[in-house]
This record gives sequence, structure tokens and C-alpha cells, in this order.
Amino acid sequence: VPRLHPLVAHQLLQRLPVPTVVRQDAFRSWKWKNLSVSMVHSVLTGTWALTCAVIWPETLSNIHKFHTSLSYLLICVSTGYFVHDAGDIILTGHGRGSWEFLLHHAMVIWCFLYALYTQLYIAGALIALFVEVNSVTLHLRLMLKLANAQSSSMYHINKIVNLFTYVMFRLGTQFYLTWYIVHNYSWLDHGGYFLITMMMMNIMMVIYFYRLLRTDFFPRSKRYTGQNGTHNNNSKKFLSD
Repeated sequence: VPRLHPLVAHQLLQRLPVPTVVRQDAFRSWKWKNLSVSMVHSVLTGTWALTCAVIWPETLSNIHKFHTSLSYLLICVSTGYFVHDAGDIILTGHGRGSWEFLLHHAMVIWCFLYALYTQLYIAGALIALFVEVNSVTLHLRLMLKLANAQSSSMYHINKIVNLFTYVMFRLGTQFYLTWYIVHNYSWLDHGGYFLITMMMMNIMMVIYFYRLLRTDFFPRSKRYTGQNGTHNNNSKKFLSD
């Protein structure tokens, strides 16, 4: 069941039109499909997580033990997506250029599996999925870049919305979860592991935020889109910027 929605989404997205510039390049074509599936996951789980938090406010305060069957199912579905995405990256030969994403996925999968097995921190995992609200605009940003649409009005509007959602739902979520672990560290189960994991994630998020600001708001010069570059160079560019 957890792997069902990525596979179904993959089949449905096969029928959608793809920009010509994307179809003409093997890396862009793969990345477009990968981001399309990720977009479906972000829309689904981001909306799902926020809805659960609104219906059951205790989710935000009792991160350690509170959960419902719906929130548990959400973590199952999301875990399936991260396993699917990691497998897609590795099996298609893009692991080397996507090591940061694989590291991120490994930490998320381990934390989510722990939550599913022990039925602890389900609420924490759900709150962590608030970041998927920002992932919608992040994925759209990368898809527009793949289509060479950086000069479009949609890209400029999206980069403003993306900045807002990054601060609100990604950095804000990371800050809240980190604060909760530190504040309740003395009695939390395996608090040290989760604190180390959160600090690693925090470092990654700050680095990504710096890259985002540098690329979209403080560019030093116009960057070459890499049409004539190798797939490895394209991979490094699109996965890091």
C-alpha cells in the first residue's frame, strides 16, 4: 500500500505533455518524471498533514505519543514514497549526483520506520511533513528550470511564494521540532538520535536556503543552463540549485 501512490502517479503522469526541451535530453526527461511524482506526493501529503493537524490539534503538542489511524496511514504512504524515490535515483544511475537527496531520504526513512514500528513520534513525523507544502513550489521551480522557463512570469511569481513557504513551512517546521526535542530531551525515547538527526537536517536546510537565495534573489551572473553539458553536470546543477 505505501508504494501504491507513487506507482499509480507514475502511470498517470506518463500521459501528460512534456516540454520539447525536456524530451530531447535524457537527464531532463528522467528528472521531469521524478519531479512529477514528487509533486503528487507533496500535494497529497502536505494537504493531508495540515488537515490532520487542524482536525486534531493535539498533534502539535503531544508529538511523542499522539496519533490517529489517519496520521499513521499518512506516514505509511509517505515512507513508501521516499523508498520509491530513493530506488528511482539509485536504479537509474543518478545516485552519485544526488547523494544529498539520498542522505536526506535515508534519515527520513529511518525516522519514519521507527515511528511506524514503535507507534511513537507519529505526530512528529506528521509535523515534519508540513515541509511538503514548500516542496510543491520547490518542485515547480525545478520543473520550470528544466523547461528553460526562468524568465517566465510563473517562475518569478513562484520564487516569491517559494521563499515564503520555505521560511514558514520548512524552516519553521524544523525549528519547532528541534525546539521540542531540546525542551523535552530528558524524557524522550532515543532523544539523542533524533536530536542529531534534526541537527543534520537543519544544516542541510540552511545550506539549501542559502543556495536558493543566491540563485533566485542574489545571482552573481547569469548561469548557463547546461544544454551542451554532460548529464552529471546537469544533475549537479538542478539538484543543488
